[in-house]
Amino acid sequence: MAPRPLAPPLDRTGAPATDPPYDRRRAWLITAMIVAFMVINFADKSVLGLAAVPIMDELDIDNSTYGLVSSAFSLLFSLSGLLVGFLSTRMSSRTLLFGMTLLWAVAQLPVLLAATVPALIAGRALLGAAEGPAASMSMHALYKWFPPHRRGLPSALQIGGAALGTLIAAPVLTWLITGYGWRSAFAALAVVSALWGLLWWRVGHDGPFDHARAAPAADGTPATGPHHLPYRRLLTTGTVLGSISSAFGAAWALSLSQAWLPSYLRTELGMSPSAAATTISAVSAFSLVLLLTVSPLMDALKSRRVSSRWSTGAAQGTAVCVAGCAMAAFPFADAAVPRLLLIALAFGTVAVAIPLHYMTAAEVVPTAQRGALFGIVAATGTLPGLLAPFLTGRLLDTAGDPGTGYRTAFLIAALVMTVAGAIALVTIRPEHDARRLGLGPEQAPGPSTPGRPGRP
Repeated sequence: MAPRPLAPPLDRTGAPATDPPYDRRRAWLITAMIVAFMVINFADKSVLGLAAVPIMDELDIDNSTYGLVSSAFSLLFSLSGLLVGFLSTRMSSRTLLFGMTLLWAVAQLPVLLAATVPALIAGRALLGAAEGPAASMSMHALYKWFPPHRRGLPSALQIGGAALGTLIAAPVLTWLITGYGWRSAFAALAVVSALWGLLWWRVGHDGPFDHARAAPAADGTPATGPHHLPYRRLLTTGTVLGSISSAFGAAWALSLSQAWLPSYLRTELGMSPSAAATTISAVSAFSLVLLLTVSPLMDALKSRRVSSRWSTGAAQGTAVCVAGCAMAAFPFADAAVPRLLLIALAFGTVAVAIPLHYMTAAEVVPTAQRGALFGIVAATGTLPGLLAPFLTGRLLDTAGDPGTGYRTAFLIAALVMTVAGAIALVTIRPEHDARRLGLGPEQAPGPSTPGRPGRP
């Protein structure tokens, strides 16, 4: 019997000391698939908000009930993100993402069979459970195809798929809702989700930069595996806590945007369905421009040896703080143009924090534990989806008038976001925490040009 090959030497993060070859063509094909995955993901999240007014009118439900339906999406969202994060250490990303998208399709069916509040709640709860791990696990799958110094642009494109999803979903789903009824939008999303899953099963294999399992030793015995740290130590680092904090602040704004911004634009600002959809698309386009500008800039700063604390850490904390300040200001703006600009800042700027909080968290975790840690960060950072929509609905029903309820909800959001952004600014210190944990820096310079990242 031929001897087994020796296991490759591992660095202190648990990754092989010599990275495998980078397959540029396949890596960017996977990136395109994951961008489409995120487009569908955020279209699914947006559809309820876009159909809020006709659903509330047809089913004769109040704001609190609608808020409960919207919050049902997050009932299992965080828990599933946590569980699947740990499952990702044992299952391939190909299988996980395929299973998620099939569940997305199934989750649209209850409301097509019976348009009732229980059916809406059941469908949204199942959809939330299936989408809870989506952002973290698709980012984990993407990282398997790129070495650390090439991840900035792919990460931005992955989160850019979220902005692109809302940008595309707002006009297309609004057209379906106004022309063919709100159920047609749910049916269309079920079909698109199933088609993506079938295509992914054919092309979505795991990449070579996946070091969750070490190669067997020469004598055939299993290797001891990569460097492993207790999750208690990882979760109590300032970098991970700060990453969770920035995600929490960003998620509060995103959950309000998906659940209540379309209704606010129509009922409080008097916009038509098409005008509201155009405004939401404009906010998403602003987010996409920021993402495609900021993440490559972060890579450029890293190539100049700017620390992650001041590049990715400070950027995400500042983005959430700026969005919080805009959130506090726009309800009091009288002129239309300044108000719309502030709305864009409040709901669009937070998108910057999403790829960056994954990048900072990845710097202080062994590669084999990255998927699990991403699941934990996503589970805790997205809890606002459970709180913010229902709280806003209650405020609208208990306030003297809807305008007062909306202002109170936006001011609460502003407070949460500015505090969360400030915590991220103070606590995120990847280099310091990596040294304290005994890890080597994951962001290594590219092989082609010393000190500079290689071209994607």
